[in-house]
Amino acid sequence: MPHQPEKQPMIRVENLVKQFGAKRAVNGISFSVERGEVLGLLGPNGAGKSTTMRIITGFYPATSGRVTVGGHDVASEPIRAKALIGYLPESAPSYADMTVQGFLSFIADMRGLSGSAKKAAVHGAVETCLLDGVLHQQIDTLSKGYRHRTCLAQAILHDPDVLILDEPTDGLDPNQKHAARELIRRMGRTKAIVFSTHILEEVEAACTRAVIIDRGSVVANGTPAELKARSVTAGCVRVTLAGAAADAAVARFGQLPGAARAEVLADAAAAPAAATPDGPVTVRVYPQRDDSGAIGAAGAALTVAVAQSAQAAGWQVQALSTEEGRLEDVFRSITLPDTVAR
Repeated sequence: MPHQPEKQPMIRVENLVKQFGAKRAVNGISFSVERGEVLGLLGPNGAGKSTTMRIITGFYPATSGRVTVGGHDVASEPIRAKALIGYLPESAPSYADMTVQGFLSFIADMRGLSGSAKKAAVHGAVETCLLDGVLHQQIDTLSKGYRHRTCLAQAILHDPDVLILDEPTDGLDPNQKHAARELIRRMGRTKAIVFSTHILEEVEAACTRAVIIDRGSVVANGTPAELKARSVTAGCVRVTLAGAAADAAVARFGQLPGAARAEVLADAAAAPAAATPDGPVTVRVYPQRDDSGAIGAAGAALTVAVAQSAQAAGWQVQALSTEEGRLEDVFRSITLPDTVAR
């Protein structure tokens, strides 16, 4: 049987290092992105996100390590690699004295498009980014949102296989942000996309996978669901009771098989724990985890155990749910190791 060649990811980053004098902005980063993936690049300011994206696009040379795009080495085959890339830089640069149409026509020329192919490419980018109303307006007269959309249009104009988008929703209003996320998700079905963001909800809305970078290194890599599972609240049971004193509920639920501990939630803790249970009380019950952080079988059955225990105690369950965890908690716990997220 003939040997099948190994499938190449559209983007492969291997042991990437970037040194600016004494400062190491990128410190051994590795990840890959397949066609059909939308990878969110997360991290605090100064983590190395933009530097990594600039190296992938060939804007910065790497100090060491290797980047390939579509199997082409960005350092040794820059023209072939860059032909596959659409790039939206962080500050959305453009030529302020050009009209939107003139700018996109110029970009099409730079991409080697001409005739009917050029006309179709410009029209498609304008339609996709909803720029019809400002097509003949000078870029320096546009709002920040429209300038950003114009630069997004130039990034997708040549229908690239790879999109590198640095803060693609920066400066957009809520409706425009929603449209941009939908566009990224739709394009991500056939392209390999990397975009950086500070907005965690965008990761859940548009990404199939996320990489968290802190101080130049990858500190987490997984799907949004996998990352949320690392949250301290993932798998916790949240129950609101009537007819129960807070201290009694905490003591009872904390002793259940599979429970690690229980606590009254802050918004329910204003009344003294031993007060007459006239009003509802909300308790969070934490499941037991093994050394790897996984929840065991008893912990997985904790929701049923809490409901049965409340019923046996004669307490009325007003609300009962299992929490899936919060990406914000994971992000803060990873990038601020001393922070205990609640």
